[in-house]
Amino acid sequence: MKSPLLSLPGAVPAEGVDEGVAAHYGDLFREQRSLADGTGFVDLSHRGVLTVHGDDRLTWLHLLLTQHVSDLPAGRATESLILSAHGHIEHALYLVDDGATVWMHVEPGTQAALLGYLESMKFFYRVEVADRTGEFAVVHLPAGSIAEPPDGAVVRETAHGRDLFLPRADLPAFAERHAPAAGLLAYEALRIEAHRPRLGFETDHRTIPHEVGWIGDAVHLDKGCYRGQETVARVHNLGKPPRRLVFLHLDGSEVHLPPHGAPVRLADEGPDGRKLGFVTTSARHHELGPIALALVKRSVPPDAPLIAETTAAAQETVVQP
Repeated sequence: MKSPLLSLPGAVPAEGVDEGVAAHYGDLFREQRSLADGTGFVDLSHRGVLTVHGDDRLTWLHLLLTQHVSDLPAGRATESLILSAHGHIEHALYLVDDGATVWMHVEPGTQAALLGYLESMKFFYRVEVADRTGEFAVVHLPAGSIAEPPDGAVVRETAHGRDLFLPRADLPAFAERHAPAAGLLAYEALRIEAHRPRLGFETDHRTIPHEVGWIGDAVHLDKGCYRGQETVARVHNLGKPPRRLVFLHLDGSEVHLPPHGAPVRLADEGPDGRKLGFVTTSARHHELGPIALALVKRSVPPDAPLIAETTAAAQETVVQP
């Protein structure tokens, strides 16, 4: 869905999966600094919004999700995954319960498939699942922001800031009150700095939660059965995920940022060496310079210098090998 905030001065549209909102508003580093300082907001109105209403909503979701939500207090934010039968990540959900309804936002374009899955699992439970993307938009206030959410907004507050679910028609008025706007590139740079994975970027069709650091944040290890739990328990007990997420400090002399999917190799083997992983997301950070996240084989030594495509990279451990 195309955001009305693309009409703001300087707005440059994002591309790919983030199409529909602004990549930036003309000054990437200023936008990053404003978010780091706790000012401004990010338009995430391209993300899918689903709700689950009904007396059984929490006990029902508890059976399906990787997170413990059966007694989730009203107003407490959490995140969770839906896995395949083999433990591979299919959906990432960012949730909050307002006391009567569970609100969740998900990756752009994934809400229809998620809705279909949830509908197929309702059985006799007293729940109503709805796609509210056409009615409600998500905006993000950074950590430290003193901005007051508008009346009627549902607030999901985490250590990284507050996600607001507000009526889509209220977006222009919200932007006017809470300027300056920051684009997706600024938001993504801070996400990479915080080592936070994103579905479809840090994951592929065979990613399991351990590889990207979602254990704990999105996967509860002491809850009852859910689809894919056998894989989670086995890998947790063995301690050997096949791949691991790393943070990369990229050579700042390079103009080009390695794109998603760019091969990662050992520096001493050169650009023609064995492919040991791939870049998941890269960005230019206002303080750290060019940075990236990458998924590499567990066997890659944690202190080994790497090459991301043709760019030299020093790695920082996110997931222990």
